[in-house]
Amino acid sequence: MSIAHNLAKSFPHLPNPQQLYLFEKLDQFLQLKTNDSCFVLKGYAGTGKTTVISALIKLLPNYQIKTVLLAPTGRAAKVLSFYSKKEASTIHRKIYRKKSAFSPEMHFSLSPNLHKNTLFIIDEASMISDDLSDYSGSSLLNDVISFVYNNQNNRIIFIGDTAQLPPVGSSESPALAKDYLNKFNLNTTEVELTDVVRQEKESGILHNATTIRELIRTEEEAFPTLKTTSYKDVYRMMGDKIVEGLNYAYGKYDLENCLVICRSNKAANMYNQNIRNQILWREDELTGGDLVMVVKNNYYWLAEEKGGFIANGDIGQITRVKNIHEQYGFRFADVQLLFADIDQEPLTCKVMLDTLYAESPNLPYDSQKKLFEELMKDYEHLETKRAKMDAIKSNPYFNALQIKFAYAVTCHKAQGGQWDAVFIDQGYLTEEMLNIDLLRWLYTATTRATKELFYVNFNELFFPS
Repeated sequence: MSIAHNLAKSFPHLPNPQQLYLFEKLDQFLQLKTNDSCFVLKGYAGTGKTTVISALIKLLPNYQIKTVLLAPTGRAAKVLSFYSKKEASTIHRKIYRKKSAFSPEMHFSLSPNLHKNTLFIIDEASMISDDLSDYSGSSLLNDVISFVYNNQNNRIIFIGDTAQLPPVGSSESPALAKDYLNKFNLNTTEVELTDVVRQEKESGILHNATTIRELIRTEEEAFPTLKTTSYKDVYRMMGDKIVEGLNYAYGKYDLENCLVICRSNKAANMYNQNIRNQILWREDELTGGDLVMVVKNNYYWLAEEKGGFIANGDIGQITRVKNIHEQYGFRFADVQLLFADIDQEPLTCKVMLDTLYAESPNLPYDSQKKLFEELMKDYEHLETKRAKMDAIKSNPYFNALQIKFAYAVTCHKAQGGQWDAVFIDQGYLTEEMLNIDLLRWLYTATTRATKELFYVNFNELFFPS
């Protein structure tokens, strides 16, 4: 029996015509015996991408096709693993290794790819950038393709949604663009799902996502008509009710399964401060139980055998705080930090407290430069510039994890993850500010919620009577 036939047979719902077409295209793709074949599966929220891929992953062992599941972030890998019932990894931990475990240099090279005849399924591919990265000297997209295509009949399925935010600084998502992938000499098949499946039409979250998505598709810069009253999973809320709303969500879904999404770091900082003070009653600057997000890639604290890399966007929970102190003009703490997506044991490390409420995404360049200059004074006795640089790069203060609280984050930081309850704060918005970029932001934020969604302080124009 063909893969297409068995996909249709094992599918949990009656496939619609678009899905049947997709099954045929996947079947043709998987029968190719070339070393350059690639598949791009694009799809709106609610069109069944997840269901198709889940069914495909369960079916492929019957055809002796091995799979490796990857995603750009730990949270996205966790979501992929949950719905596929198969272990998934972050791209970085799969494809990179440190050039030298004993060198203070923080450069990574591609790991050897020993996989043969393997299908690499990469979810949330809209987040994969083709800009030069700070860890390998190449781009993530280029490195993924170089790693996978090793002349051993490996291939990739990129999965994603082109309506979501593209990588920072990009106008499109290159891993989801067939024409863009041509520059890598890949033979790419592209299918896009646009029909929202019947089972999802009861969802207000998906109704609103589809409404926003249609405006993005037609490039119409207008206020989407958001529905709340007709559904049981979407609500409109003014700011004075936010404490009540968060208390409700935290009680129903637990702290780590709820998120506030903001349009700026400044707004996220205010939410984080108020959540800690007014809801969690935490008076200490940082305490056990706090959820934090790493806001800059770090290559220092995690052992090589566990990946050697803590990624910008990884979320962890503080289990212990001690020795809050000032050094080199900055404030630090020694903590134990548990990253459930990385390890089951807390990591003992040093964190920088100055970034907790900084309005920049991470420590600003001027501050980073000041820290470097202060550290350099400790190593003036070393004879060569190389020796001084090696000493600084091995210094735990220079490598302190830069963190922010993770109760409220910007949309780029939330991308790739899903939470049971999501609160979206519109922030300051005038009619002139409404454009396709803002609609992408709103679509991405809306689709982070799986069970309940709250629109906070939204303009009346989103809800015409």
